Amino acid sequence: MDMTRDKLCSLIRKKQSIIEANVDCRTTDGYIVRLFCIAFTRPQENQIKATCYAKSAQIRAIRAKMTTIMTELGTKGDLKSLVKELISAPIGDNIARDASSVFPIKDCFIRKVKVLKKPKFDVTELMEWHNADEKVAGDVGKPVEAEKETKLAGSGGRL
Repeated sequence: MDMTRDKLCSLIRKKQSIIEANVDCRTTDGYIVRLFCIAFTRPQENQIKATCYAKSAQIRAIRAKMTTIMTELGTKGDLKSLVKELISAPIGDNIARDASSVFPIKDCFIRKVKVLKKPKFDVTELMEWHNADEKVAGDVGKPVEAEKETKLAGSGGRL
């Protein structure tokens, strides 16, 4: 998964700080994924100053909150649930809400997810999954016979 270049370029502006973080985490089914997050500072309400740069200590604190949230997200389920969570849930909004106590944040996104390592493929385990999903069909029903067509009077000719 990746954020498109034009979306990323539309977010970047002058006179604000960019905060990026990444974290490696192992899902419950054995995949190792690397999550990349990006956020931007925003001016406070009623701010007169044109710039909204964060200090380096504030950036470190925000980055630490980003990594903790992304680690919890990546390690709590398997790869399928992680993808569903990334697509449906507003993870960036949760990170922005938590990090705004340090400095006001806007446009926080998980911009990229890389699969670093796949688990070892085991054929017997795959067959166990498929056998567990199969159900023995008890009553399957009886075959249905096609209806016999009858000729109607006046069918098939010119009117």
